[in-house]
Amino acid sequence: MKIDWAALGSVFGVSLVATVVLVGLFTLGIAGLSQKEKAARTGGTAPLAVTGAYLSFAACAAAVAYGIYLIVA
Repeated sequence: MKIDWAALGSVFGVSLVATVVLVGLFTLGIAGLSQKEKAARTGGTAPLAVTGAYLSFAACAAAVAYGIYLIVA
């Protein structure tokens, strides 16, 4: 049995980058929603933070959906 180490390393690298990006986007979404809560306590609004949070969550959902599509197709 011969292992293609270059392909294995490539898959590892892409998986690592994709994981870091998805976790980062999700973290940005949570941070945006926490800014909304902070602004609500002080009586203000944070429309940019909320919009960014929803966009971050949408990007996470799109990436997960694309991954599922790649697996199923």
